[in-house]
Amino acid sequence: MPVLVAATGNAGKLAEIAAFLAPSGLDVRGLSELADTTPVEETGATFEANARLKAEEYSRRTPHLVLADDSGLTVDALGGAPGVHSARYGGVGLTDEERCHVLLVALADVPDDRRTARFRCVIAVARDGRLLATVEGAVEGTILRESRGTNGFGYDPVFFHPPSGCSFAELTRAQKQNVSHRGRALGDILLFLTNSK
Repeated sequence: MPVLVAATGNAGKLAEIAAFLAPSGLDVRGLSELADTTPVEETGATFEANARLKAEEYSRRTPHLVLADDSGLTVDALGGAPGVHSARYGGVGLTDEERCHVLLVALADVPDDRRTARFRCVIAVARDGRLLATVEGAVEGTILRESRGTNGFGYDPVFFHPPSGCSFAELTRAQKQNVSHRGRALGDILLFLTNSK
């Protein structure tokens, strides 16, 4: 079974990627597969730049195919923040719940019709330091005034998805994969991997 290394230290993200790609016959493994797990510094100014940096660098440390993503939340009323800093928004070391709280405080005075936001995800695939493909997925929504739901991770509890009528944290994993930014990007990557066999 071919091995694919998903270059993320986020357990929730790794579980989503592994579950999505399971039907492909790929053996999805995390960064623990690498002899050198030193984090790749995300110095890019865009999601694509960071995904490429991680995919290319981690793929130099393994003979296996490497998939890396950079994703986050962009809020219109905050000029696109937290954006590429989504995982560090509000300060390093905060929990997901604390980051959601920081976001809600920042939007406290923003009226409901101006709380538009989107999740974006760029996935890059590389082997031996060479980029093979990049894809992007996005999903539109709004930011709630309080957290709802206990599923998912990150900003899922405060991200309302109008077509579903609930927050991402109120969706099951399967439901979220069908509509999420990562699910859309993974679908395109799965198509690429299938066609390149």
